[in-house]
Amino acid sequence: LKSMGGTIPPAPANASTEETSKGKAEEQPEEPVKSPEPESEESDLEIDNEGVIEPDNDDPQEMGDESVEVTEEMMDQANEKKIEAINALSEGELQKAVDLFTDAIKLNPCLAILYAKRASVFVKLQKPNAAIRDCDRAIKINPDSAQTYKWRGKAHRLLGHWEEAAHDLALACKLDYDEDASAMLKEVQPRAQKIAEHRRKYERKREEKEIKERMERVKKAREEHERAQREEEARRQAGGAQFGGFPGGFPGGFPGAAPGGMPGMAGMPGLNEILSDPEVLAAMQ
Repeated sequence: LKSMGGTIPPAPANASTEETSKGKAEEQPEEPVKSPEPESEESDLEIDNEGVIEPDNDDPQEMGDESVEVTEEMMDQANEKKIEAINALSEGELQKAVDLFTDAIKLNPCLAILYAKRASVFVKLQKPNAAIRDCDRAIKINPDSAQTYKWRGKAHRLLGHWEEAAHDLALACKLDYDEDASAMLKEVQPRAQKIAEHRRKYERKREEKEIKERMERVKKAREEHERAQREEEARRQAGGAQFGGFPGGFPGGFPGAAPGGMPGMAGMPGLNEILSDPEVLAAMQ
């Protein structure tokens, strides 16, 4: 053709390239949309921690043996040690008071007031964890001691445990009103309420997120279910068109032939798992 003056048009390479590119583009899965990073629950909570101290990490104090059979003589000796400890406390000898209360506890380990008294000294020594251990033991022996809850509340306040402090101080005032406990309760309660409100706020956010995710699962399941139904209907129609043109042909295919497919089979991995979700099943009723 060229020798006769004719021309040969070039091959439509662009069209082929476009089709290939288009095919590759269709094969590439869509990138999942990144959800925004969840806001930290502590990011917008500001609490005045004035007066909060570092926790004491000393070895646990002696608690006495509760299985010991306490005699009257031991009770008398424990009472003498308690009086000596109270005198030492009034003179500002805090460590001596702790040691004497410990001696009294070992002599009479089932007397709750001894633990409460020693806890009060631990609070003054800025040892809140030791005080809490004593109060826990005292409450185990006598759960109705107002003094015990008062000192445990004060210990929690030193550690910045505002909700625990408010709970114990309020209970102390309920059992036996105390001006000292009431004054500290007024100090810690606003902070405890602020923390509780903050927690409720994020609980609501979590609930809203769970509801949204549940609705998305239901929506996805419905879409998959509808798509499966459409594909099944298309397969049935295709089967009917294929055999319906033959004289005497079998409508819908040959007898005994396998059905055209069930929803959730090939091409839809995971659909059966989605449809087995009780929430999704209920939503599609």
